[in-house]
Amino acid sequence: MPNTVTLLGLAGNTAGALLLAMGQITWGGILVLIMGPIDALDGTMARLRGEPSKFGAFVDSVTDRYSELVIYAGLLIYFLRIGDYPASFFVYLAAAGSVLVSYVKARSESLGFECNVGILTRVERYLVLAPALVLNYPQYGIWIIAALANLTALQRIFHVRSQARKRAQTDTLPVNHETK
Repeated sequence: MPNTVTLLGLAGNTAGALLLAMGQITWGGILVLIMGPIDALDGTMARLRGEPSKFGAFVDSVTDRYSELVIYAGLLIYFLRIGDYPASFFVYLAAAGSVLVSYVKARSESLGFECNVGILTRVERYLVLAPALVLNYPQYGIWIIAALANLTALQRIFHVRSQARKRAQTDTLPVNHETK
């Protein structure tokens, strides 16, 4: 069962996204800013209570993705409502890059590769977007995330590719059967 803090973070970000969609960028940004630390605390709270579980970590990760995507949805609705189609496209790119950063990491780790590289992880995306919203410059935050999240996904893909090549080389090296 997901803990209350996890659900509070998702609910708070959803409320922030609704404010963003209505054009209340600064207020939505303040709510997103408040929810960031709450989202970061849920796993820590579970460990402190002695209740960490793999399912809990899974739910935490999934709700973090939903929180991020609901914020992008709020911005997408806002930009479409005001007719800012280029910004709408950049919201799509930001959302796609954000999802790919997480997906590439999860998929590579499921295959046994290490994937803790990249310049714009979820924390950094939050540190870019929240202040941009609070200061009422959402386009700048979205542009940065659109570019750097996709760059981060590519960094991770190339990092895994490098590991896969090294693994393939060691798997095909001839075995020395001589003993001394």
